Amino acid sequence: MEDGRLHVRTSSQSPSICKVKLAHLFNLRPDQLRVFCMRVGGGFGGKQEVISEDLVALATLDTGRPVCWEYTREEEFTTASPRHPMTITVRLGAKADGTLTAFHYRNVSNTGAYGNHGGETLFAGSAAVMQYRCPNKKFDGYSVYTNTVPSGALRGYGMTQPTFAVESAMTELAVALDMDPLELRRRNIVRPGDSLVSLGEHPDDVSFTEDGLLECINLVDAALQRTSDAPDLGPDWSIGTGSASSIHETAPPTDHISEAWATLRADGIYEIAVGTVEFGEGTSTAHVQIAASRLGTTPSRIHLVQSDTDRNGFDTGAFASAGLFVAGNAVNYAATALRDSILAFGATQLGVAPSSCKLDDHGVVCGSARISLTELLEAARNRRIRFTEARKAYGSPRSVSSNAHGFRVAVHRVTGEIRILYSVQSTDAGVVINPAQVRGQIEGGVAQGIGFVLTENFHVDEHGVMTNPNLRNYRIPTYADIPRTDVLVVESHDSVGPMASKGIGESCINPVAPALANAVADATGVRYRSLPLSPERIYEQLGARRAVPVI
Repeated sequence: MEDGRLHVRTSSQSPSICKVKLAHLFNLRPDQLRVFCMRVGGGFGGKQEVISEDLVALATLDTGRPVCWEYTREEEFTTASPRHPMTITVRLGAKADGTLTAFHYRNVSNTGAYGNHGGETLFAGSAAVMQYRCPNKKFDGYSVYTNTVPSGALRGYGMTQPTFAVESAMTELAVALDMDPLELRRRNIVRPGDSLVSLGEHPDDVSFTEDGLLECINLVDAALQRTSDAPDLGPDWSIGTGSASSIHETAPPTDHISEAWATLRADGIYEIAVGTVEFGEGTSTAHVQIAASRLGTTPSRIHLVQSDTDRNGFDTGAFASAGLFVAGNAVNYAATALRDSILAFGATQLGVAPSSCKLDDHGVVCGSARISLTELLEAARNRRIRFTEARKAYGSPRSVSSNAHGFRVAVHRVTGEIRILYSVQSTDAGVVINPAQVRGQIEGGVAQGIGFVLTENFHVDEHGVMTNPNLRNYRIPTYADIPRTDVLVVESHDSVGPMASKGIGESCINPVAPALANAVADATGVRYRSLPLSPERIYEQLGARRAVPVI
């Protein structure tokens, strides 16, 4: 506050939105407020809201002193926003050959004490319904207020729970039809040219041009068949295989905006300023790669400035894979515009047509003639020209990414213990900008999904109070608990993404839970319809099955 401005350093996925909300709450002009982030240690959706920033801002405005707030572990569970608990009912009808004829989806979502993301997550779940062709669909959705912690955004954003329900039901249907579950999916998934129908006719800004979903299913099918040998664990273990698929739009159906600035500095370094936040998903590296590619240089000559409302343009936020898809497009547009501006100026200096020129690491090359960046900058300075360009990108038009997952598991008939023997996920990520980061995102999403399925349980008592707000009782998997996952990438070419790429950080978690649950059902012959699949729940239903007298 020494300069009369409020400086808020926050662990947020959306500093621009945070600034807008704080300015509104405290009646501040935009120039009186700065919101900035360093690299955020994980977000997964829970840090896109203003949950604590208003309180520290209020304290600073009241006392005139710096204020720091650090959550305790218990506060993290009881005052932040968990995923929406949902009760979903799916009814399917099909012909004998597996062709879907009827699809009824009903979702009752617990939004907690406030509306928060209630409506948006209900809408997002429509992707699970949209994935399949069916002439008769009915979608009922209810967002219900309860006396519990308000629900919010979490990786998968309203699609993880519906995908679990729909993909479990599809496998049940396949069993009833005596059909391979993946073959049932092949016969019914949407294909390019089909209408994307869920709540109604889907918005026409969704570009669906690649058959990535079918390829994902085929890759997982081949991998499961290729690794069909299972170890002999003894008579107390049952082996089962399960699979699931999902589609995911590459940006939310809202006015998602990102602005990027590209500048050639006096020292010959390219500066890229973009408002999106880096919280472990790797978008910063991707933005540098995109800019370096467009500017004909190496990443070492790109300086990235980000997530500071004093130094960046507006950015709606790094969530829903928009950090790559929307902000990446903004960087792509700005870097391309800067390249064209430099080429046009260089061509003028050399007296040639810009079409004959190209930009490399040292300057502009036009046939046998060359002008260095140093000479260009000197000539531009003499003419008072500054090489800087700003461009905006929007979350429309959008495209569709796809994922499929397969598991082979062993279930102990007595204790209910589950061992994952094999895990494979395929993804349609468009043109992959950074293969290592794609693998990292998928492996992380699978690990997170396995935690949701096997161990994590947000337990609330009859008064709406969470009873296990610590990691001793809310068990998350450790590194030793997570199996290796084979990651298979479909080679496709996105029609609207930056450099033909798609974001996949969000979508990779969606098919994990149903694939694992389907594998457990295949191993035990018992369908488990609620999560987590803890040993006691497995044991209870297996025990009840054994207790049924044989007539």
